[in-house]
Amino acid sequence: MYDLQTAADLGIEGEAIVADSSKEALEILRHSTAHLMAQAIKELYPEAKFFVGPVVKEGFYYDFKVNSKISEDDLPTIEKKMEELAQKKQEITKYEASRAEIEAKFANDELKQAVLKNIVSDKLTIYKQGDFEDLCRGPHLQNTKYIRNFKLTRIAGAYLGGDEENEMITRIYGIAFFDKGELKNYVTMLEEAKKRDHRKLGTELGLFTFNEEIGAGLPLWLPNGARLRGKLEQLLYKAHRIRGYEPVRGPEILKANQWQTSGHYQNYKENMYFTQIDGQEYGIKPMNCVGHIQIFKNSLVSYRDLPMKFFEYGVVHRHEKSGVMHGLFRVREFTQDDAHIFCMPSQVKEVIIEVLEFVDKLMKKFDFTYEMEVSTKPKKAIGDDAFWEATTKGIMDALDENGYTYGIDEGGGAFYGPKIDIKILDAIGRKWQCGTVQVDMNLPQRFGVEYITEDNTKAQPVMIHRAILGSFERFIGILTEHYAGEFPFVVAPTQVIFIPIAEPHVSYAKELKKELLGLEIDSEIFDKNESLNKRIRTAEKQRVPMIVVIGDNEVENNMIALRDRRKREQSNLTKEQFINMLKQIKSEDVI
Repeated sequence: MYDLQTAADLGIEGEAIVADSSKEALEILRHSTAHLMAQAIKELYPEAKFFVGPVVKEGFYYDFKVNSKISEDDLPTIEKKMEELAQKKQEITKYEASRAEIEAKFANDELKQAVLKNIVSDKLTIYKQGDFEDLCRGPHLQNTKYIRNFKLTRIAGAYLGGDEENEMITRIYGIAFFDKGELKNYVTMLEEAKKRDHRKLGTELGLFTFNEEIGAGLPLWLPNGARLRGKLEQLLYKAHRIRGYEPVRGPEILKANQWQTSGHYQNYKENMYFTQIDGQEYGIKPMNCVGHIQIFKNSLVSYRDLPMKFFEYGVVHRHEKSGVMHGLFRVREFTQDDAHIFCMPSQVKEVIIEVLEFVDKLMKKFDFTYEMEVSTKPKKAIGDDAFWEATTKGIMDALDENGYTYGIDEGGGAFYGPKIDIKILDAIGRKWQCGTVQVDMNLPQRFGVEYITEDNTKAQPVMIHRAILGSFERFIGILTEHYAGEFPFVVAPTQVIFIPIAEPHVSYAKELKKELLGLEIDSEIFDKNESLNKRIRTAEKQRVPMIVVIGDNEVENNMIALRDRRKREQSNLTKEQFINMLKQIKSEDVI
C-alpha cells in the first residue's frame, strides 16, 4: 500500500507507479487526475471554489461551485485544458501547515471551511501544482506528465457534504488509466451503456415512468412493465415453492417500538419514514424482517420444523436523498424478493449453500456471471465482537468447504450481522450489487425468538436474511440494460406480435392470441391501417422475441409464418407445431 511516506516523500510516484497495475497505484493516478481537473476548472473559471475530490469505484469526482452554469457540453473544453496542463510537466509538491495557517489561508472560502469542520488534526497537508493548490491528505503522483489517459464522464448536482439541507453544488466525474487501451475500452463501454440506459429503454418500450406530481423516487409501472414484472414474480414464486419456502405477508407500517427492539430506530432511523397514529409513533418498514419474526413467533415451532423458510415480495420504503436517486436503481419505494430462514445453528452451512445454489440457477437463467464478497462488521453494529467473529467465520467456512471463491468487504456488513453480497456482471462487463445472504443471531435474541429442541427445552434459532434479486426495481433496471431491452421469452412483456397482412386475416390472429393467453403467453396484434413493412419495422423496434405474419396461406392451412427479427428470416410452421413449440419453451421456465 502506498502511503504519504513512500508515495510522496520518497519520490517513487513516477515510472514506478505507472508500471504498477495494483489497485492502490490506480487510486493514486485517479486522485492526481482529480486535482488536474480542478486545476483546469480553476483556470477556466477563476472564481471556482472546491469542496472534495475523492477516488470512487467509478473513477473520481470533484465537488465545486462556480458562478457560471456548466453542462455536459463543457466537459470537452475542461478535458482539453487538462491535457494542456499535463503537458506542462508540472511538479506536484506537498507541504504541511498548521490548522490556524490553513484556516487563515482559506478564510474567504466557505467550501474549504466546510471541509475543515470534518478534520480534527492540527497538522494538515496541501498539494500544489503550478498555480493550483488544495487541502489534501494525498498521496499523488510526482509530476503531471504521468497523467495521460483520462476522460470526464458526466456532470451532476450534489448537496454540499451529502446533506439535503445544504446548497446544491456541481460535481464532475471522470476516469483515468495508465494504459491507453484500457481507457479506449472503458469509453466504448460507456457509449454502449448510454444505448442501454434503462431509463431511455423504459420510455421507448413503455415499461415504467416517473411523475414529480406524485413524488420523486416512486416508479409508476406501465402495462408492459407490469407484465414483465409479473412474469418475473411468477417465475420466482414457483422456484421458492419448489424449494420449500412458504409465502407470508407482513404489514407495511409497524409501531416504532418494534423498530426500537430491532435496532433499526437507533441505527437506521435516518433512512426511515415515521408518522403518528392515535398518539403513538409508527414507522413504515424499510425491511421485512420484523414482520417475519412475528409470524414465526405466532405458533409453537419444533426443531423438526426447521429450517422454516418464509418469503415475501415485500414493499419497503427508504428515505433516499434526492441527489442519489437514479431511475429504477435508486428509488424510495421498492419491492424485495425477500426471505427469512429460521434454522438451528447446525443447519446454517447447509442453508447458506442451498441459497447460493438458488442464486446460481437464477443467474444462469439470465446469462449473468457473478462474484461474491463477505462483508464484515460495520462501524454501526449491534452485538459483541465474539458474535461477529464467530458468525463471519461460519460464513467463510461454509464457502471454503464448498469451493466458492470470494472477496472481503471490510466494514460492509449489515448492522445486525455479516453477509455475503452477490455482485453480478452484465453483458458489457459492469458489476452490480444485487442479492445478499445475511446471518443474524442478534434479532432472534432481541425479539425472544425460540423453538422447542429435541430434549424439550427452548433454544434460539439463527435467522438468515436472504434476497436474490435485491429488489424487483433494481433487478429489472439491470436486466433491461443487460439485454438492451431484448428480454428473453420467459419475462418479455409481449412475447409474440401477430401481423395480419389484411383485414380477412385478423380473426385468425385473434384466435391465436386467445389461445396463447390460455398458455399465459402475452401477445399483441398489429392491424393498424399501415403498410405491412411499416408494421413489421414497428414490431421489430419493440424487441419482442417472436413476430408472426399471417396471410391467406396461413389462414387457409392453419399455419403461421414465424419471423426471426435478428436474422430477418422467415419459417413456416403449422399452428400445432407453433403451439407445441411455445409449450416446450414454457416448460423450460423453471429455476
